[in-house]
Amino acid sequence: MKFIHLTDPHLVSPGEPLHGLDPAARLEACVSVIAARHADASFCVLTGDLADAGEPAAYAFAAEALAALPMPVHLIPGNHDARDAFTAGLPQVPRDENGFVQHAFRAGDASFVLLDTLEPTRGSGGDLCERRLAWLEARLREAGVGPAYLFMHHPPFEIGIPALDAIALADPAPFTRVVEAAGNVRHIFFGHAHRPISGNWRGISFSTLYATSHQTKLDLYTAGSCQYTAEPPAYCVVLLDGDTLVIHTEHFLEDDSDIRASEPSGGQTA
Repeated sequence: MKFIHLTDPHLVSPGEPLHGLDPAARLEACVSVIAARHADASFCVLTGDLADAGEPAAYAFAAEALAALPMPVHLIPGNHDARDAFTAGLPQVPRDENGFVQHAFRAGDASFVLLDTLEPTRGSGGDLCERRLAWLEARLREAGVGPAYLFMHHPPFEIGIPALDAIALADPAPFTRVVEAAGNVRHIFFGHAHRPISGNWRGISFSTLYATSHQTKLDLYTAGSCQYTAEPPAYCVVLLDGDTLVIHTEHFLEDDSDIRASEPSGGQTA
């Protein structure tokens, strides 16, 4: 199975700049490259912050831009989104019985669970209330012994960048208990960080990636507001084959034309 992970477009009204960049043009470029190179992907997941400030025009643009993808697109909100504007502009996105923008689906022998961690009272931080945790517990129970893959906006643990750790998922202990009790979560995909980060948490692998918009500076020491960089945007191509999960990162604005190096006959390099 092959699927696409992208995150954090931070759309504003089309044509308006954000941090000196054009997030709408970047999302269009990303969609164009994915459609040209990965039309065979089973689905695409976008892990939040579609809009930078919950603007209705941003969601209207997102709906139009993402419609050009030739595979199903699954969306969840992030802390920069406004849930009402999100659901009004993207009415096809499923919600649970409590109105949270989260859903689960199966593909192959795996379950894919998308969580809504948006909590306006937390500012930029995220939360999973009792209702959302109960919903997650039920979805993981339905997955049974088969593998489950989680998608969420906020990381549910510290990632070593103080400015981001201050606005991660609040009180992750209940989430941890639900996931560990289920015992079937194989990987956690998240957004929010605007950086390529991967590792292992309590025996579960995880990953996040560059945003399609601006990026966060790698600063392991300074607390306070995040600092942004001009590092190139990217998306990830995920290959899933049984127990093997492989994630490739592609910078869609970079020149990837072949380099013709001068080598001895028969030589190989990497």
